[in-house]
Amino acid sequence: MQEQDRPANASEPEKQIEADTRDSGNDGPDRAGGRKAPPEVMPSADELLKQAELAAQEHHDAWLRAKAETENVRKRAQIDVANAHKYALENFALQLLPARDSLEAALASPDVTLESLASGVEITLKQLVSAFEKANIKEINPLGEVLDPHKHEAMTTVESDAAPNSIVSVFQKGYELNDRLVRPALVSVARSKDS
Repeated sequence: MQEQDRPANASEPEKQIEADTRDSGNDGPDRAGGRKAPPEVMPSADELLKQAELAAQEHHDAWLRAKAETENVRKRAQIDVANAHKYALENFALQLLPARDSLEAALASPDVTLESLASGVEITLKQLVSAFEKANIKEINPLGEVLDPHKHEAMTTVESDAAPNSIVSVFQKGYELNDRLVRPALVSVARSKDS
């Protein structure tokens, strides 16, 4: 009988070992205190979709706000450029108005003499020169200089004792605005008497 009991007793521990190995799979005790970790709950596909849709909506809203801000900046820049073009000459115009007022006053005066007219023209010219200086408009009066085709326009050549290609007379002065040519000086240029 003892032999029969042994196999029966032997089979129970084997069953117990099998049960332990099945249970200890992935849900074995953790290191903290022998408790099993709770199984992770995977969100459903609907929950994941809702989360993704919310994130996409947030990104879309942020993109729309950024796009609107960029458009506003572009419109403001266009308005600033248009105003700069439109009112760029405002200061210069303010400087020219006294010269116009002086000319109108001279013409409106009933007792104009040659001396008063000459004096008025001198005052008006001073006002114009002052306005040009404030606007950084420089006069080009190249008498005696060598012809520079970037600043001067030769109208004629004349025989002269002066060096060839030097300017012997100025028909009309030229002007530069901030070192950029506005109008070339119209000049006559010397040529040697031999040619």
